[in-house]
Amino acid sequence: MDAIDRKLLELLQADATTQVAELAAAVGLSATPCWRRIQRLKDAGVITGTVALVDREKVNVGVTVFVSVRTSTHSQDWFERFNATVAAIPEIVEFYRMSGEVDYLLRVVVPDIAAYDKVYKRLIAGTQLFDVSSSFAMEEIKFTTALPLGYAG
Repeated sequence: MDAIDRKLLELLQADATTQVAELAAAVGLSATPCWRRIQRLKDAGVITGTVALVDREKVNVGVTVFVSVRTSTHSQDWFERFNATVAAIPEIVEFYRMSGEVDYLLRVVVPDIAAYDKVYKRLIAGTQLFDVSSSFAMEEIKFTTALPLGYAG
């Protein structure tokens, strides 16, 4: 990956609807070589999809909850049940296995505390958990979907 690829990725992360001709002009290429580079990045799995970002407030899921989960069971069967439970709850938008004292971290988006309580009840009904701790975000200071590209090589 060279500087042109990184610049293309930067531009596409900012606005994936940018026309190829505009992208090409921004990186100093003609349209066809630019299009080929984008296709190569897609074929290589660097670009994994194109999405529309939706304003959470306008679709009434403005409350973000970070949920820390600890379990005393670490079997594959337990994980598969937990994973299936999480996958079935659309309000859970991120799911990570962690190191340290917390086993899993979830990011949940809901309209209010009552809606989160319903998510919580679905989560604990689906599998056995040792400890669940919820933290409500008071203010979103920084949010981006754009990845830093300085490490890409």
